[in-house]
Amino acid sequence: MYTSELILEYIEHLEVEGGRSAKTAENYRLYLERFVEFTNDIIVDKITSEIIRKYRLWLNRYKNYNNNELLTITQSYHLIALRGFLGYLSGRDIQSLSPDKIILPKVNRKQVTFLHYDEVERLLLQIPLQTESGLRDRAIIELLFSSGLRVSELVNLNRDHINVQRREFMVRGKGQKDRPIFIGEAAAQRVTDYLDRRSDSLPALFISYSRNAQETNSGDYRRLTARSIQRMLSHYARLAGITKHVSPHTMRHSYATDLLMNGADIRSVQSMLGHSNISTTQVYTHITDQHLREVYEKFHSDTSL
Repeated sequence: MYTSELILEYIEHLEVEGGRSAKTAENYRLYLERFVEFTNDIIVDKITSEIIRKYRLWLNRYKNYNNNELLTITQSYHLIALRGFLGYLSGRDIQSLSPDKIILPKVNRKQVTFLHYDEVERLLLQIPLQTESGLRDRAIIELLFSSGLRVSELVNLNRDHINVQRREFMVRGKGQKDRPIFIGEAAAQRVTDYLDRRSDSLPALFISYSRNAQETNSGDYRRLTARSIQRMLSHYARLAGITKHVSPHTMRHSYATDLLMNGADIRSVQSMLGHSNISTTQVYTHITDQHLREVYEKFHSDTSL
């Protein structure tokens, strides 16, 4: 059978049996279609290690319509999708290359950027609280730092999703997995202050006040977008004199780092972040190394001989 004939079945399998989101499945489809393009839709039992070697070389030299090369991590995503596809074929006893023949390239992860607590405070002090939009911005930043929410999770929140009295609610994150979210008293109060000021009946927790506000992909008029939150954070970071790049994910990094520096164990942080693999959470351990040294210097007795 030709590769293209089996891709659709595999993508459906990812969503139904694999429990992957529609977006993840769509990304896998795009990655696999590049393999089809490279091989001119090869018959699956003709896929060999040599073809994979040449495909990796092709990916490394590939340039998109903007003449940009693929990042190493993006090349890895293509190979992960292909390895998953070969594993699916193996599970169906369809003859092809064994998935363990595909070795993923080593990827150097970018240095994690996070804000110290005093930097978060400086950021918050830049927000005017006299306006409804200012109350919204303060609530968003407090909520991001207090909860570790992904920006995609935050923008999809409705008013009735969040319980400010219990300061606990559930979100559905990556891989359609539910996890509990806990928020502090300050964040809960800021969300309450913002909602008390609102006079509209829109269901979205955070809305846009731009005259050009458009419907999002979910069809919600005026629901705030992830891009708008990115611009808002960058604006306040500049006002606060913070030179490092500040994004919604920076706030998530700051949340995780703050937990670890204050003694939280990494397994608990993994659960609160919604990471399926502990190795993803371990990216924060090198951040806390300096903190551990400070603890050592402060509390360990040195000899005076």
